[in-house]
Amino acid sequence: MDEPSATQPDPGDAPASVIATRGLTKRYRGGQLAVDGLDLTVPAGSVFGFLGPNGSGKTTTIRMLMGLIEPTAGTARVLGHPMPRSARTVLPQVGALIEGPALYGFLSGRDNLLRYDAADPTADPRTRKARVAAALDRVGLAAAAGKKAKAYSLGMKQRLGLAAALLQPRRLLVLDEPTNGLDPQGMREIRTLVRELAADGTTVFLSSHLLDEIEQVCTHAAVMAQGRLVTQGAVADLAAGARGRLVVTTPDGAEAARVLKELGVGDVTADGERVTGEPPERDLAEVTAALVAAGVRVRGLTVERASLEDAFVALTGEGFDVAG
Repeated sequence: MDEPSATQPDPGDAPASVIATRGLTKRYRGGQLAVDGLDLTVPAGSVFGFLGPNGSGKTTTIRMLMGLIEPTAGTARVLGHPMPRSARTVLPQVGALIEGPALYGFLSGRDNLLRYDAADPTADPRTRKARVAAALDRVGLAAAAGKKAKAYSLGMKQRLGLAAALLQPRRLLVLDEPTNGLDPQGMREIRTLVRELAADGTTVFLSSHLLDEIEQVCTHAAVMAQGRLVTQGAVADLAAGARGRLVVTTPDGAEAARVLKELGVGDVTADGERVTGEPPERDLAEVTAALVAAGVRVRGLTVERASLEDAFVALTGEGFDVAG
C-alpha cells in the first residue's frame, strides 16, 4: 500500500472525518498480524460499510477504535480525538453493538435497558424511563417491552442491543455484523433502522461480510482482505471502477456460450437460460448478429452494471460471500 505523501492532510484534523486512522496495526503475541497499516477515513453523516470476509481484521479494528485493545502501531482518531487516550471523552458520544448484545435473559426488554442506563454515569436518572421508552419505540419493540429477553427472537435481541446503544444522543453508531444470524425479515428490519438513524444525522459505521448488505444500506465502504485495506470510497464509485457483465437470455444456452467464446468473450458461464461473460470490446449489435446467425434464439442481450461483488473480485481476484 502506498504511503501518504508529506503534503497529504491528516484526515483526523478534518472535522468532516468521524473516524480516521493512519498506519493502524495490530500484531498479536505469536506474530499473528490481524490489522496491517490501516489508513481509513469515515466521512461525517455517512453510512460506512466495513467489508471483508470473516477473519479479515474488521472486529480487531473496531476494538482498537473503541479503545478495547491497544494498537501495536499507528494512530486512530474518533470524533477528532486520539484513541484510546481520549476514551472518556469519545465513548459517551458513541453507541456500539459489538459481537452481539449482552442481555439478562430473565429480565424484560425494558428492564434490560433500565439497567444499561443506570450503569451510565452520564445518564440523568430523572429522564431514564422516558428515554428507555423512546429507545424501545425507536427500534420497534414498544409492544414487546414487557417480555423477557430470553423469549426474544434473534432479530429482537439485536434491536434491543441497538436500543441500548441509542439511549443517549449519539454522533456515531458502531455496529459489528448487526445482521449476523438473522432471517431475511430480521435483516430487513435492521437495515431499515440503520437508514432511519442515518437520515437523522447519525454517522453509522457498519462492519459486514455480506456484499449485498453494504450495497443496500451504505453510502461509503472500505474493503478489507487479510488485515489490509484493499480500497475505500463511495459505494457507487467502487462499483463503477469494475466492468459489468454481458448477459444473454436464450433457451439455447450451450450454443450461445460456444458462439460467445468464439467471439473472444471471456469468462463465459451458462446457467439455464442465462449466459454471462465479460463485456466484449466489439459492438453489441455484432454480438447479437453472430448469435442469431448461429441459430441462437436471443430473447435478451444487455450489459448489467457492475456490482460491489464485481469490484471486489476485480480488486482481489477472490470470490466473496454475497448473501450469507
